Parts: sequence; structure tokens; C-alpha cells
Amino acid sequence: MPGYEVPVINERAVRAAAGILFLAGGAAMAAAVAAGSTQPMQPFGLFFMMDMLIRVLVGDRWSPTLALGRLAVRRQRPEWVGSEQKAFAWWLGFGLAVVSCSTMGLFAAPLWLTLALCSICLSFLFLETAFGICVGCALQARFGRTAPRYCPGGTCELPHEH
Repeated sequence: MPGYEVPVINERAVRAAAGILFLAGGAAMAAAVAAGSTQPMQPFGLFFMMDMLIRVLVGDRWSPTLALGRLAVRRQRPEWVGSEQKAFAWWLGFGLAVVSCSTMGLFAAPLWLTLALCSICLSFLFLETAFGICVGCALQARFGRTAPRYCPGGTCELPHEH
């Protein structure tokens, strides 16, 4: 995007995509609880994992949920944020999905464990969509090699009060 020193992405579309994933994941989790089985969550877990992998390896333009998110916010003014911290967050999401899907399928872990792991991921999605708090972005700021640029709401530029 012209005028920015690093690659950027529309935060509004990212938050919309997080909301879509949150709703779908919440529905899958409710179905799993009602069924007493992880089976209703397996298709969502696989979809989530593939969506995150597409974002980081193929490009955010090819992510189905980001495409829907862009469509949902197309009439709103974009809020451009650094894509590096979002990519870090998506790798985190992919990692959580791999662990959750492995517990569901490969390791046949009990339902409560899978629900606990998926709850962590859904909590991150809720924080992103409802409050614009990107947990992965905060972790990237803390542990990444470079400081994030163009954070949502200008949080990179705000002084931290102690």
C-alpha cells in the first residue's frame, strides 16, 4: 500500500474474518458439547487450520474467511495495520489448530481436553473481533525480532503507562 513503510492489511477485514471464524467455531463447539463427541468440531478444525495456512503460505488474498471479511466491510474506510504482526498471529492460530486437531483425531483425547484447547483459540478470536485485541500481535511485539508497525488503534505508538 503506498504511503506505508511495511506491508499492511485492512484491520476491519481481519476482524470481520475473526468474527466469522468465532461464530463457526462456537457453533461447532456447541454441537460437540451437545453430541458429547469431538466429531462435530473436526470439519471446523480442519477448515480453520487450512485457512490459517493459506494466509501465511499462499497469501491473505486466498483465505476464504478474509475474502468474506473484505466483502462484509467493503463499504467501510480501511484501517491499515502492519501485516507482519498479523502473520505472526496467524502462525499462532495455525499452531493451536494443529494441536487441537491432533488431540481430536490422532490422539483421540477426551472431549474436555479438546474443548479446552479450542476455547483458547475461540477466546483469541473473540478478543480480536469484539475488542480489536490481537493476542498474536502482542506476542509478536514482545518476542518478535522487529517491533510491530501500524498497530490497530495506534497501540504501537501509544506510551505504555506503568
